[in-house]
Amino acid sequence: MAGVLVFAEQRDNKLRKAGLEAVAEGRRQASAIGGDLSVLLVGDDLSGLETEVIGHGADIVLKVKDERLGFYAPGAWARAVTRGVKEIEPRLLLMSATAMGADLAPCVAVALSTGLVTDCTGIDVDGEKISVRKPVYSGKAIATMEFRDSLPAMVTLRPNVFGLPGTGKPGRGEVRNLEVPFEDADFRSRAVGVEAGDGGTLDVVEADIVVSGGRAMKGPENFKYIKELADALGGAVGASRAAVDAGWIDHQHQVGQTGKVVSPSLYIACGISGAIQHLAGMSSSKVIVAINKDPEAPIFRIADYGIVGDLYEAIPLFVEEIRRIKGA
Repeated sequence: MAGVLVFAEQRDNKLRKAGLEAVAEGRRQASAIGGDLSVLLVGDDLSGLETEVIGHGADIVLKVKDERLGFYAPGAWARAVTRGVKEIEPRLLLMSATAMGADLAPCVAVALSTGLVTDCTGIDVDGEKISVRKPVYSGKAIATMEFRDSLPAMVTLRPNVFGLPGTGKPGRGEVRNLEVPFEDADFRSRAVGVEAGDGGTLDVVEADIVVSGGRAMKGPENFKYIKELADALGGAVGASRAAVDAGWIDHQHQVGQTGKVVSPSLYIACGISGAIQHLAGMSSSKVIVAINKDPEAPIFRIADYGIVGDLYEAIPLFVEEIRRIKGA
């Protein structure tokens, strides 16, 4: 068995950012292993996507296309990924640690009777040995795990950790249309429609900058401050569990152990004390800025920069200065 197979997530015929990050890491690992990089695409419309992933280094592209694959169905996707593994026989199978990946990866691991390590932040290949690193104990420690007698080694990658591929160029990768014998049972659980939330809202998981508000926001009307700063920076709006539980903002914005895990280049925590559950969801951010009235707030222990003060005074100053720098 040799090479790397990447399941690249796409939605509405557009590759997800997390999917492209997986392709980029797959290219690096395929070079380390000394094998091909294969990329699996699944959906009802995949036109043009093969050219994009070949441009980013894919040697082989497997396309599983079916009119029933317009909306995610775990049984069908698991069958498609399993079929892709049997076609390629990779040493390493990469997926994204997204909502889809968290649901799909265990199904595939069971079907393949192989080992799975989720939400990884590092992969090392040393000859025949494949080891991975992942945060544990709510981000307080990093565990290193090694695959033994478990092929393919199956890994999901934390978004915003591995970086995007460089500018794609036309390549000469091989494209294969993979026939998968789907059964009605594969679609017993499936989405029948999607109701969009805030139009154009950037997902905190994929955002390079996240501005989050906590209990100190006091009400939904004050999240306008968070949104204004996020918009000025070109980032996404996040929130603590306390703010979501209070009904001030939708759950899709929640960052933390019971929400979404994020790893942006910049995370700004506004009025968030820093409970361990919240830290578990954002402690891997590259730069952390905290704004809080309480100088003893736990968030300051992990923050790179801290402002002890009123967020309602600090945020407008931030926004003003950002707009001045940008010339807006």
